[in-house]
Order: sequence, then structure tokens, then C-alpha cells
Amino acid sequence: MTSPAAARRWWSGRTPAAGGAAMATAIISVALRLAGQDAASAVFLVAAIVVWLLLAALFADRLLLDRRTWKAQAETPAALTAIAATTVLGTRLSLQGRQGTAAALLILSAVLWPVLLPSVVRHWAARLPGAGFLVCVATQGLAVLAGTLALAQRQSWLLWVALACFVPGLLLYAAVLARFDLRQLRTGSGDQWVAGGALAISALAGTKLVTASAAHGPLRWAVPAHGTLRTLTLVLLVLDLCWFAVLLACEVRWPRPHYDVRRWSTVFPVGMTVAACLAVAAAAEVPAAGTAGRVLLWPAVALWAFVLVGAVRSARAERGPGQNAGAGTPGREPRD
Repeated sequence: MTSPAAARRWWSGRTPAAGGAAMATAIISVALRLAGQDAASAVFLVAAIVVWLLLAALFADRLLLDRRTWKAQAETPAALTAIAATTVLGTRLSLQGRQGTAAALLILSAVLWPVLLPSVVRHWAARLPGAGFLVCVATQGLAVLAGTLALAQRQSWLLWVALACFVPGLLLYAAVLARFDLRQLRTGSGDQWVAGGALAISALAGTKLVTASAAHGPLRWAVPAHGTLRTLTLVLLVLDLCWFAVLLACEVRWPRPHYDVRRWSTVFPVGMTVAACLAVAAAAEVPAAGTAGRVLLWPAVALWAFVLVGAVRSARAERGPGQNAGAGTPGREPRD
């Protein structure tokens, strides 16, 4: 039986990369909801809320009681999982009709964004891992949640917020792509998939603007740009699927079967690709995208389950202080 002291040591050893678990679980719930699998989506929603609450408690614990560690971790790209997970969970709650809670999560994310993102960008290295693309994911997460709330409540001003995040999100993607270390395709422990996932969430954000700019939508000022927004969203989805194919081929060529906490950052892009395909099919009237989303849905759920098993085994393998497993081996999370 694990002692309270050992449990506390395990808890204090979690890094911001663990936020990927909340992101992955929430987006699987969103994808299942869009696919009409409401019962399964509800199960994942409950799991996402539990994981998010645990990670929020850890975030607050370090902010209030261990400010030095909090500041050091706030400089790493993985810190942005706090924003991304919050926006994706808010999006799912909005789809559930919980608009008030979703709005509160949007406000929380909007408060965290100017605190965490500049800190991360200031500490960019010359070459970035896949987690570097979280600057785009966090920004587009705000666009997705703002757009979802805008459409649910017919609040046009929130669509301006969505657009104000959508464009900078694309620019941030380009900035990170220029610094992305392509060797991560061969050696990455999971977060290299965010290179594609960032495009998927950008496409999902685009669907909100496409829907709003339709002739019957609430974004009247953007009606002339409807065609451009639709084309851009389709391009983003195609590029995401291209990344998906490349990353999958690299996994086959250079297998990395061991568990690493960054594997949650593989589940998230796969789930986000499913959600983006389903959303594009509805917003842009592209049936092929819907077919792709339905084909990838259950493999995404299976991948989530596979990584969960790895996480549980890793947690059980962790012992007391002084155990130093090598990077990428069970029992040790990366120090970003």
C-alpha cells in the first residue's frame, strides 16, 4: 500500500506535461459528441473534468506554495497545456449546454494566456520540440471556445475574439515551424505530434468562423470572406492530415513503444484531427472529411486507452525518492 508520504512525492513530481492527459481526454469527449456517441462522450467528459480538477489543484498548489518551481515550469512550452486543456474542456461543456461554466473557463484561459505565453516565448531555444507548437494550440483553443460560445449564444462580439485569436495562432504556428527540430520525427517521445495537432485545432477554429460567416450566420460583416475562410479551413485540415501521415510513418519506421507522459500529446492531436474532420464536414459541407473523422474515431479512443494503461503502469512502477529512471523509461516524466 502506498504511504501518504510516497503519494505526496508522486504528486509533487508531476510536470506541466501531465496537462496533456486533460487535453487528450477532453478532445476525445468532443470528438465522440460530434460523432453522435453521446453516452461514450459523457463518460470521457466526467473523466476530463476529474483530471482537469486534479491538475488545476496542482497548478494552484505550486503557484501559492512553491512559487520558484511554478516560475521555472511556466517558462516551458508544456505550461501552455493549462490553457489548452481549459479551452477544450470549456468547448465540450458548451456543447453540453453549460454555457455559464464554459464562459468562466474562457475567462480563466484568457487570463492565463498573457501570463504564460510571453514567458514561454521569451525562453524559446534555437531548436524546438513538438511541445513548442502549444503556443499555437493554446491561442487557437481560445478561438475555438470563443467561437463555440458565440454560436451557442449568438454573441457576435465573441466572434471578433475568435478571429483575433485565429490569425495570431496561425502566425505563431509559422514561427514555431521555422524552429522545429525535425529530428524529433525520429526521436520524439510523443509531443512531435503536436506539429499536426496545432493545425487540426486551427481548422476546428476555422469551422466556427465559417459557420458564423455563412449567409444565415451571425457574423454578417464577414459574409464576403466566407469563401476565403472555408478554403483556408480546408487547407489547414489537409495539411493536418499530411502531418498525420508523416508522423504515423515515422512511428512505424522508428518505433517508440515505451510509455512517456508526452504520449498524451500524441493522443490529443489524433483526437483533435477527428474533431476537426467532423466539424469541417458539417461547416464546409465536405462529406469526405466526415468519413475520415469516423474512420479515425475509434482508433483514437483505443490510443487513449493504450496510453492510459501505460500511465497506470508507470505510476505503479514509481518508488520512493532517489529512483532515477532514464529518460523515456517507465516511472519518470520529462523535466521539460
